[in-house]
Amino acid sequence: MSPPDARPRSTVRRVSLSSPAPRPRPALLTLAYLAFVSLGLPDAVLGVAWPSLRDTFGLSQAAMGAILGTAAAAYFTSGLLAGRLMRALNLGLLLALSTGSVALGLTGYATVPLFVLFLAAACFIGFGSGAIDSALNNYAAQNFGPKHMAWLHAAYSVGAAMGPVLMTALLARGADWRTGYAVLAVALGTLALTFLWMRRLWDAPAGAPGEEPRAEVITSSAMEAVRRPRVWLQIFTFFFYTGVEVTAGQWSFTVLTEGRGLHTAAAGTCVSIYWGSLLVGRVLSGFVVEHLRPVRMLHGSTVLAVVGAALFAIPAVPPALGLALLGLALAPIFPALMSETPRRVGLDVSAHAVGFQVSAATTGVAALPSLAGIIAERWGLQFIAPYMLGVAVVLALLHGVLSAVADRPQLSR
Repeated sequence: MSPPDARPRSTVRRVSLSSPAPRPRPALLTLAYLAFVSLGLPDAVLGVAWPSLRDTFGLSQAAMGAILGTAAAAYFTSGLLAGRLMRALNLGLLLALSTGSVALGLTGYATVPLFVLFLAAACFIGFGSGAIDSALNNYAAQNFGPKHMAWLHAAYSVGAAMGPVLMTALLARGADWRTGYAVLAVALGTLALTFLWMRRLWDAPAGAPGEEPRAEVITSSAMEAVRRPRVWLQIFTFFFYTGVEVTAGQWSFTVLTEGRGLHTAAAGTCVSIYWGSLLVGRVLSGFVVEHLRPVRMLHGSTVLAVVGAALFAIPAVPPALGLALLGLALAPIFPALMSETPRRVGLDVSAHAVGFQVSAATTGVAALPSLAGIIAERWGLQFIAPYMLGVAVVLALLHGVLSAVADRPQLSR
């Protein structure tokens, strides 16, 4: 017989993986939406602050890569450790500490006198954001269902849009870029205190009073997760998904203006349509995902992403059409993949798998758009759109293989 303090590596799930998630309590759901907004708030601010920030520290244009790379490395590390962090801390405390880490990093952005210290602050932001992303996605995948998963990621997009608007408004009124980061630090610090105060809310069953709580699952080790082929298929799918999403967002303006001679205003409108279609698509997908089911939506979305990328790759087709279709097609993929993770890889390794997926997504954000830059440098901007199409095709093929494997019956653990 095992000693009293021995912990099993995994446990049997007593609720069917296909059983619907309980109806979330309003207070818990509100807290989750606030957390996703907070996750998006600092993410897109750097581009607006960069010209002023660069002048303050006397930097070259290439120095932005140092900031993004430092934050991405910390984000990646946090995702890898997410499963262990979730086992060591309850979710409420993890969210409070992680949001506090982001607030501390933003405070550093607003106050540090040296660029090397600015990079150190980026580590706090990246590590905290990675932990929030992994923990929230894992919890939402198991407790909120695909509808709210889609809308939670729409809330992230709202936060990502609000940050640049705030920074732009402050700069337009003559404020320093540091003031913008200080305001964001106060906002994130307030949220961290809110999460700390309400941390026990996450420990109670997610469903409304009177509904049967979902059974608790003891997380297996990270090594158990990496031994499952489904986990690796999910990891590569996330890598290529974020690669095509960010490559389209970061390079389409340059392709249209410098590669195809489009006017600046027209190219900017096309890029805005792309990002807007991502937000609209996530909101709309929340209304239909539970009727179509996530797997069917993922099949359709990955195929439509190929069509959208192909249209953008044809110069004779209006670029706004291809980018709008690509954005709408990509919109449901990330949240739907996350909501399917517990079913596809197993609930006992879900926390580790979600962390690995977040790390893979971060790597895709850094690697595939950078590869597009190398392609443009060597062969010309006209090859970026076909490259995007190739990445979209790989994404569709990967998801096809993942679906075929995930449809096989999985043994209970």
